[in-house]
Amino acid sequence: MRNHFLKYRHTKHRHTKTLRWVATFAAITFLSSPAFAHTVPGQAKGFITGFLHPLSGLDHVLAMVAVGIWGAQLKRPAIWILPVAFPLVMSFGGLLGMRGVPLPGVEIGVAASAVVLGIVIALELRPPLWVAALIVSAFAICHGHAHGTELPKAASPLTYAMGFVLATGLLHVTGILIGLVDLLPVGGKLLRTAGGLIATTGLVLLAALVSHA
Repeated sequence: MRNHFLKYRHTKHRHTKTLRWVATFAAITFLSSPAFAHTVPGQAKGFITGFLHPLSGLDHVLAMVAVGIWGAQLKRPAIWILPVAFPLVMSFGGLLGMRGVPLPGVEIGVAASAVVLGIVIALELRPPLWVAALIVSAFAICHGHAHGTELPKAASPLTYAMGFVLATGLLHVTGILIGLVDLLPVGGKLLRTAGGLIATTGLVLLAALVSHA
């Protein structure tokens, strides 16, 4: 019993230390970026707009938090691979959107991402890592394209991308923090419930989108 308790404390300490470093890095990046943004006209607007954009839509927020939760649910190495893969692939999708490359069904893909990711969390699905990464990357393309096509004309594409990638990363970290409740005896049930809520909300958003199409 004592060994189990010591192992739990060690695991909890390791996760806390890692998250502390992530939070510190994110804070430094966030605080330093606005200062850099004043050097070229349009960059401040690009960074701020890009940072706020992922936070402006519930479908975006749910999907990005869900990526962090699913990664935590799958444990290492998925806990860091999925949150890293999403913004990287999303950046590529954003580039396509900025270039005006058409991608049919983007909005449907964005809304569906919350549904699918919520379902895999609720069912506690544990596919091979490459399958999980492929699912996350497919939705990341849709989210990135949606961001890219909404780039303000006066904004800098580089700082806009920096803003929405940073915001995405922070949402992933939020999901990971939520996912750490899996360390508790009732943690698995709580995460499955959270997945169900995410999927249900995503379905409502998807239905509203289809009805207005």
